[in-house]
Amino acid sequence: MTRLDDIALFLRVLDLGSISAAARALDLSPAVASQRLKRLESALGVRLLHRTTRRLHPTAEGRALALGGRALVDDLDSLAAGLRESGGRGIAGTLRVTMSASFGRQHVSPLLPRFLARHPALRLSVHMSDQLVDLVREGFDLAIRIGELDDSRLVARPIAANERVLVASPDYLHRRGHPRVPADLADHACLLLVGSRGRQDHWPLLDRDGVRTEVAVSGRMESTLGEILRDAALAGEGIAMHSVWHVADDLRAGRLVRVLPGYAPPTTGIHAVMPERRLVPPRTRAFVDFLVEELGRSPPWAAAAEYAAALDTE
Repeated sequence: MTRLDDIALFLRVLDLGSISAAARALDLSPAVASQRLKRLESALGVRLLHRTTRRLHPTAEGRALALGGRALVDDLDSLAAGLRESGGRGIAGTLRVTMSASFGRQHVSPLLPRFLARHPALRLSVHMSDQLVDLVREGFDLAIRIGELDDSRLVARPIAANERVLVASPDYLHRRGHPRVPADLADHACLLLVGSRGRQDHWPLLDRDGVRTEVAVSGRMESTLGEILRDAALAGEGIAMHSVWHVADDLRAGRLVRVLPGYAPPTTGIHAVMPERRLVPPRTRAFVDFLVEELGRSPPWAAAAEYAAALDTE
C-alpha cells in the first residue's frame, strides 16, 4: 500500500465525513482505515483530523494536504487510466456523473446503454438532481449543467445550445387571452422556477432585433423542479418559461403553444463541466465526446422545435 493510497483514503474521509463511510466506499474495514490514517499522520509528523462525536474535521495541515493531495491523486488516476487505455484495455474504471433530473431523464438516460456497450470495462454511476452539487467535494468526474455557469473552478465544454420559450396550454389562452407584448405578462398567471439564484420572477425577453426587455411576473405557483411547472402549464394553470428540450414534444403535439412568439428569453447553454485538473480521465473525455456526438449536432428536440416555430409563422 503506497502513501498516495493513504492520501486517497484521507480525501474520501473528508468527502464522506466519517472513517466508516470511507471504509465502506473503498471496501475496507473501519479498523484498517483508521490504522492507515494514523500511519499517514505518523509519516507526515502532523495531525490531519480533529475527531468529534459527530464528524471529522480537517486541521490546518489536513486542509493543506487536501488542497495539494487531491490534484496528485486525480492526476495519478488519470495517468493510470490512460496507460490502461493505450495498453488495449480500453476505457475502464467508474465514471461518476451528476446532471439535471429532467434533462437527464429525457435526453441522457436513453443514450446510456449505447455508451456502456461501447466501453464494456466501464462502470457508470449517475446522480440526478436539479440542485447544484459540489463536484470536488462529492467526488464527481463531471456534471451536465444547463444555463449560465458561475463556478470558475470548473472547466466547461459546450454540448448544445439551450434555447428557451414561453409556453401555455390552449385552454389557458382561450380563457385568459393571448399576451400581445411583454408588458401584458403582468396581467397573467406565470409559473415561476426557484433555482440556485432564487425566484425567477423577472423574465428577460429579446425581440427579433435583439432588443431586450425585462418583465416582472407573478403567479400562484412556483417550484424548484421544472417538471412541476410543465405539468401545471399542461393543466392550464398559467404561462411558463421552459427550455425547448423540455417542452418540444408538447409543442409538436399541440398540448402547449408558444406565447409571445416574437420574443424569446436569451439562449444559454448545455455544458459538461469538470473539476480543473491537468489530466482529464479518459472515461470523462469519452463520455463528453459521446454527448457532443449525440446531442450537439442534431439534438433530438430540434425537429419538434422547428415544427412549432413553423406553426408560429403561419
